[in-house]
Order: sequence, then C-alpha cells, then structure tokens
Amino acid sequence: MSKGRGLIVAAIPAYNEEKTIAIIILLAEKYVDRVIVCDDGSTDMTAKVAEKMGAEVLRHKRNAGYGAAIKSLFGRARELGADIVVTLDADGQHDPSHIPLLIKPIMEGRADIVIGSRFLKGLGEKRDVPLYRHMGIKAITKLTNATSNCGVSDAQSGFRAYGRRALERLRLHENGMGVSVEILMRAREQNLRVVEVPVACNYRGLETSTHGPLTHGAGVIMSIVKLVVEVKPLVFLGLPGTVSALVGVLFGVWMLRIYAVEHLIVTNIALASIAFTLIGLFAIFTAITLYSIARLAKKTVKV
Repeated sequence: MSKGRGLIVAAIPAYNEEKTIAIIILLAEKYVDRVIVCDDGSTDMTAKVAEKMGAEVLRHKRNAGYGAAIKSLFGRARELGADIVVTLDADGQHDPSHIPLLIKPIMEGRADIVIGSRFLKGLGEKRDVPLYRHMGIKAITKLTNATSNCGVSDAQSGFRAYGRRALERLRLHENGMGVSVEILMRAREQNLRVVEVPVACNYRGLETSTHGPLTHGAGVIMSIVKLVVEVKPLVFLGLPGTVSALVGVLFGVWMLRIYAVEHLIVTNIALASIAFTLIGLFAIFTAITLYSIARLAKKTVKV
C-alpha cells in the first residue's frame, strides 16, 4: 500500500481488549502496511485474536504498563525499518480512518511527531470526552506546557504518528502512562518538530483506562515532576538544596549565639540546623550528580 512512501506501521498497545482488538486491526490495516500489537500481559484472548486477524503480536509475560508497551512497539518498528509509526489504542476510542490525517504532515516533511488532539477545532469538536477526563487532560496538558514549553493542546493523546527521525532519536524510560508526556519532553530536547491535527474520540461504553482517573492523573504528574528534575536538576534540586543548606547555617548561627550568651544548647534549634543542612547538601549533591550524568549522556549521543 505504501509504494513510494516507505513502510507505515500501526502500533497498538493492548491489555485485555479481546472484544475490540479485531475491529481495530481490521480498520487500521486499510491505511498501513503492517499492524503490530503489544499484548501487555493480558489474561484474556487479546493475543490470540490479534494473531488470527493477521497482526504481529509482541507478548509481555506480565502487565508492565502502557509505556513499556510503547517501548516494545517502537523497538520492533525500528527493527523493521519503519518510516512512519502510528500508535492508537485497542479499545475503540480512536478512529483508524483518521490515520491519513496523522501521517500527512510527516509525509509532507512538516513534522516528526503528529498528535491527534481531542481539543482542536474541526474533527476534534466531535468528541464525547467525559467532564472529569476533560478537566484532567487539560490540567496535565497545562502542567506539561508550563514545564517543557511544548505548546500542545492534548498532551495525553495516545493517537499519534512518528516519523523515522523521531523513532531514531526517542529513547524512553517511563513504563506507565507518563510516557506520553516523556515523549513530548524528549522531543523538545531532540529538536523534533511536533504538530497537532484534530481527531474525534469515542468514549461511549468504553472502559478507557485500566487505572482509575485519580491514579492515572497522579502517576502522570509524578512522571512530569521526575522528568523535570531530570532535565533541570540544578534548578529544581540545586537551588532548593542551597536554600535549605543556608537555612540550616542560619539556625546553627542562632544556636551558637544563644550558647555564647546563655551557655545553653536548644535542642530543637540544633536539630533543625542539622536537618536543614543535611537535606540541603543531599539535594545539592544529587543535582550535581544528575547534571553530570545528563552531560555525559549528551556527549555519548553526539559521539
């Protein structure tokens, strides 16, 4: 199907989706050359159904998480020499007929990553996102944009397309739902071009997440915090650590002045001095270590 435009692969992470995986594969294969499913430790017939439909199936013995499935799918796509990889969910919330919309900016050379946004005008208006999900996605998107300057409208969309340049440069670590945010942050680091296109999304009658909304949101926020600290350790660890150490020194000076005048050691002040100083030093040393590791990693990538 992709004569003259390279190998296009649909990559589908799946966990206990035996009811919907067949139709998703059937619809997706109309627009791609190959369909790969990562069965992330399902306890139902997901893998067997996917194989019967002609998809290649990667199996995780245990449920490792959405991010782990994405990493496995990306790895296999690299092995195949894929030119474009489209990720979409197995539960039916993404419409495979929108795949051409996603891959168009990459094929035209305008993007390395394309996000199918549920909140852009156009097809995105035809959505049925539950209010609590709408608010949660918007909050996470604002936090992502604030910490990484990504400038996207839907940081949690799993309906995306990746060009070869993105596949080669993205090296992911998150195993959970936070991988969607990690990809955007890594894309920023690697100067990958990210654009969005409007897509519709169907939530009716679907269990759209194996995690509750609060657990999902908390996990993503923790991933953002971890990633931000990793990217800018001197700012987010070094500065607070320095402030903490200075506070500890001030408590120490206060304690010494009291001792000089009254020959009395105030236990609470002494403990506060020690605690603030130790916490501050730990944060500073951790920041320096992370910064050094990041610098070494960048040099290794360049080599």
